[in-house]
Amino acid sequence: MDIPQQLKAVTLTHVRYRRGDQLGHFLAWISLVPVFISLGGFVSHFLFRRELQGIFFGIGLVLSQFINEFIKTSVEQARPETCTLLEACDSHGWPSSHSQFMFFFATYFSLMGCKGIGFWFGLKSRWILNLLHWSLALVTMYSRVYLGYHTVAQVFAGATLGAVVGAGWFWVVNSVLYPYFPVIEESAFGRMFCVKDTSHIPDVLKFEYDNARAARNNVDSKSD
Repeated sequence: MDIPQQLKAVTLTHVRYRRGDQLGHFLAWISLVPVFISLGGFVSHFLFRRELQGIFFGIGLVLSQFINEFIKTSVEQARPETCTLLEACDSHGWPSSHSQFMFFFATYFSLMGCKGIGFWFGLKSRWILNLLHWSLALVTMYSRVYLGYHTVAQVFAGATLGAVVGAGWFWVVNSVLYPYFPVIEESAFGRMFCVKDTSHIPDVLKFEYDNARAARNNVDSKSD
């Protein structure tokens, strides 16, 4: 039995780099940022925040990945020749799913900031956050070429598609679906899972801070 042909890697988490290449090692970890965002960010967001904006943000990322897989299987463009060393030739390369994920994330996050949705501490902090996630998106795109998983054309295709889908989904959520947010909040699902929308509150962090302190003071006054 030919063992190697019986095995297939999960390409989202299976990242190889040249032994001794410190930059490659760093970029291999950068390539895993979409995994950290998906599992660490959105799962914890649903567990502890349950904001409708964040939930639909995550749904959009999932839809974007489905679009990516549909295009990949339709176009069937091969990865670069280095895929042999990386054991990644059994999957298609155009467009890059990592680049698409990160540019969807960066575009949607930036548009949320422009609209003042989420935890914002002023214009300076908004610029810092935008710089952070756009830098991660660009470095992730570069990492996929440097590590040999994609060609330049494949990562640019993924980045472009991610930005377009991200902007389109933001419009859908905040123009088409937003009027139904109160209905979702009051539904059986919304009440059961305490789903809420705070995008109409200018400074959510300050609002929750003030209310938490008021609730604490109310408890203390009743105990006296």
